[in-house]
Amino acid sequence: MPKVKTGLDLLVAQDFAPLHGKRVGLVTHPAAVDSQWRHAIELFAGSGKFTLSAIFGPEHGLLGQAQDLISVGSGESKKHDHLHVYSLYGEQEASLHPTADQLKDLDVLVIDMQDIGSRYYTFQATMRYCLQAALPRAIRVIILDRPNPLGGLAVEGPALRKGYESFVGCHDLAIRHGLTMGELAMLYQDELNLNDGDLQVMACEGWKRRDYFDATGLPWVLPSPNMPTLDTAIVYPGQCLIEGTNLSEGRGTTRPFEISGAPWLDASKLAARLNAEKHPGAVFRPVWFRPTFQKHAGVDCGGVQIHVIDREGYQPVRTSLALLAAMREMSGAHFKWRTEIYEFVKDPIAIDLLFGSDRERTHLEANKMWVDLPAQWEPEEEAFTHRRHTSFLYD
Repeated sequence: MPKVKTGLDLLVAQDFAPLHGKRVGLVTHPAAVDSQWRHAIELFAGSGKFTLSAIFGPEHGLLGQAQDLISVGSGESKKHDHLHVYSLYGEQEASLHPTADQLKDLDVLVIDMQDIGSRYYTFQATMRYCLQAALPRAIRVIILDRPNPLGGLAVEGPALRKGYESFVGCHDLAIRHGLTMGELAMLYQDELNLNDGDLQVMACEGWKRRDYFDATGLPWVLPSPNMPTLDTAIVYPGQCLIEGTNLSEGRGTTRPFEISGAPWLDASKLAARLNAEKHPGAVFRPVWFRPTFQKHAGVDCGGVQIHVIDREGYQPVRTSLALLAAMREMSGAHFKWRTEIYEFVKDPIAIDLLFGSDRERTHLEANKMWVDLPAQWEPEEEAFTHRRHTSFLYD
């Protein structure tokens, strides 16, 4: 048996007591399973103690079938007749927010989504928008909490500056924030002045902040199409930065985010350079890969795979900053920042949205050393570390 019980496990053990007689909406995705692999929708629909009135699906869709940046439509549930599924990731930016009409018949909105512990992983942004829509309308919100797969101790990465808010940066958090969805919800309630609303977090039992996901005994289910393993999640807080360039972040391979590169890069030279820099907890292995979709689909690429050999020492954001700097320099004129619309935003460009400002991009463009940037992050990391303590639910 798993040593950790999620909020969903505890709600089922209570026979859904907080929902009895209520009209309930559920915000969820494929990873919302209990310790017996039963999905939240099946459990909610089969309860008989309340009315499941609506389901809301985040980015990638309720079924997790859509790749990143692919809009998902609303419609009837294929498995439950007459149960409407609302997409919170449609063709327009407004679709990210539940509307008054979608919420009007609800007494309670339940949110159960597995997060990955990074500011730009969008499920926590969807939760924030739901809190802002539901709590002022006197709709009770219940968060069924789940562990942060990366543990809850480490904080890393720059702050989000005003003017750079987006779906991949909806709130000023460190890139690796070390909070669970429930803790984030409490932080958002406090910092967005939503304290008049009725928010309940059903905290996990048995989770400690030091625990990575594989210490919980819980089943790993892909929360999104390119998050196949815990290894992927560990490198993601840094490697998602590669999305802001014309380099491949490994989408279209069996090791997305762990692998990155481009057709013009020399894999052996890149790996040798990075290994010589002795990044804590990481070894870089030269790889050649051919993405099956997205960037450089069907084209052979040279690059590296990050092998994390010491989780406690590994610093994903600093490591990927170094990797990005090395690949940019070795790419020469081939290198480009991603400038097309990214998560509904044209300007600022993607890399600035991901970093949370233009500081890192302009620093690299001035051909300054990447090692000078983390010192600028340290007071921002310290400030967020102090802010987040008020939301802690776990030792």
